[in-house]
Amino acid sequence: MSQDAPALVEIFWAFLLVGCTAFGGAMFWAQRMLVRRRRWLRPEEFADLLALCQFLPGPNIVNLATVLGEGYRGLPGAAAALAGLLLLPMLMVTAIAALYARFGALAPVHGVFSGVAASAAGLALALALHVARPVVRQRPATSVPVMAAAFVAVGLLRWPVAWTLLALAPLSIALVWRRTA
Repeated sequence: MSQDAPALVEIFWAFLLVGCTAFGGAMFWAQRMLVRRRRWLRPEEFADLLALCQFLPGPNIVNLATVLGEGYRGLPGAAAALAGLLLLPMLMVTAIAALYARFGALAPVHGVFSGVAASAAGLALALALHVARPVVRQRPATSVPVMAAAFVAVGLLRWPVAWTLLALAPLSIALVWRRTA
């Protein structure tokens, strides 16, 4: 990680801000916070950490908060990151669920949720471009074919992510290994 370890309160507040602004696109906001604003990670470090978190079971943003917090401050850092990430969204989702139970049958409510879904898709695409840029710059000959294969497998053919990862990870490792050997 690219600098001195932040304090527990800094970890908490950083992930609280991510959690408050991140419905449908937490990883985009996490990348913005950790790489661009606080400069706790370099873009390459974020891409590597995200790759690890995607490999682990569970939500990627929860994995990222846990791994980053633990990396900086051990178990208390992981707890601070998770508390910051989950506290306000949990309260907000509870309130929204109560409102939806009361007003969910109204047509304007469905329009609002369609708009939120479109925004989330745009954030996911923006994150993919931000994360892919440093990887493609460092290793274009090995990364672009693997990314294209993953897109085709998951995005077009609708293959399960886990099986696609299990197939492409060894291929990616072999391509990098062959190139550096």
